[in-house]
Amino acid sequence: MNTSPMQPGTAPATDRLALIESARRAVLSEGGLHAAPWVEPWIDRSWRRCLAQGFRPQQALAFQAVSAPATHRAIEASRPLLHAAAPVIQSLARAMADTRYFAILTDAQGVVIDVNGPVDRHNPQASLIARVGVDLSEQAVGTTAIGATLAELHPVWLHRGEHFFDDTGVYSCAGAPLFGPDGRCVGMLDLTGIHVTERPALKHLVAQSARSIENALTLAQPHQLLLRLNWPGSSPEEDSAGLVCVDADGFVTGTNRAAADMLTLAPGAPWPHCSDVFAVPFETLFDAAHGEHPFQELPLWSGLRLAVSPRLNTDRGRATTARAAGRPTVPLKDVETALIRKAVDDARGNVMEAARVLGISRATVYRKLMRKKPTL
Repeated sequence: MNTSPMQPGTAPATDRLALIESARRAVLSEGGLHAAPWVEPWIDRSWRRCLAQGFRPQQALAFQAVSAPATHRAIEASRPLLHAAAPVIQSLARAMADTRYFAILTDAQGVVIDVNGPVDRHNPQASLIARVGVDLSEQAVGTTAIGATLAELHPVWLHRGEHFFDDTGVYSCAGAPLFGPDGRCVGMLDLTGIHVTERPALKHLVAQSARSIENALTLAQPHQLLLRLNWPGSSPEEDSAGLVCVDADGFVTGTNRAAADMLTLAPGAPWPHCSDVFAVPFETLFDAAHGEHPFQELPLWSGLRLAVSPRLNTDRGRATTARAAGRPTVPLKDVETALIRKAVDDARGNVMEAARVLGISRATVYRKLMRKKPTL
């Protein structure tokens, strides 16, 4: 028998529900002894985590809220996320106007921090989950789009019985994780309906909306220069472009996930300097922002090349203009520059050898030598 997961939309609604029920019997009614047919592997993993916690599908759920102080802390800690998400969720409401789905925003622990959309407050199944402060983590309410998204860190779609508890079998939901400018998960976006038609296209909608929120979070980082990145052959102006925020001294201050993947930046790691990533002096990036060409291909130290479109952050005022023109506010000490130049001269122009002698990276040598003194 074919036990591969049945993709949403590939079977009539009644057949789909029957296949889900078959999977539930195989795993949940028999203590998880058998593999789950007809569901995605991540659903099987979530079900088994719930069983390992001692949960049983027939248990009644209370949908408990965290304490008032904990709710306040969650909201305050999520202010940047709430601000970035607000316009995106408004657009979501238009896209889902005729579907009876609504949006839920949670923090990284699964605590609801915002609800938006057509919530029927007369329906207790809606009021139970559409409340700021309610804990919808996997540890609290079992397998849902919220818990699975935060556990698996990728977009998901769940329909009816794919939820763990019988009490959550009325919901259909799509979810996507939200990552901050440092690459760490800061929450998730959920689209939920109750006793509604299955709409797996919402998985694409929620993933695209999550990307828009992440981009807004990145752009909110302090920066003097914004780099839009893409691979050669693709435009940096596309929605899939990487975003890198750069300060006046050439240090990265934030990225979206696309840029972090392109530059191989680890979540939570210290931000690098531009010249430790790009195999060009960082002033080149500022100079290019004044150029006539919308983007150019630049080499990375990895040997790869990226199409880069640099833009000055004009909101930063005169300081931005001065820094972008290659005039750093704090010049390096003359003695430091002289020592580096001497090392390069002693190595007969071999920058790699000079860097080895000095105990610094080759990119750092280039950066130190290429900085210009301020024009007074």
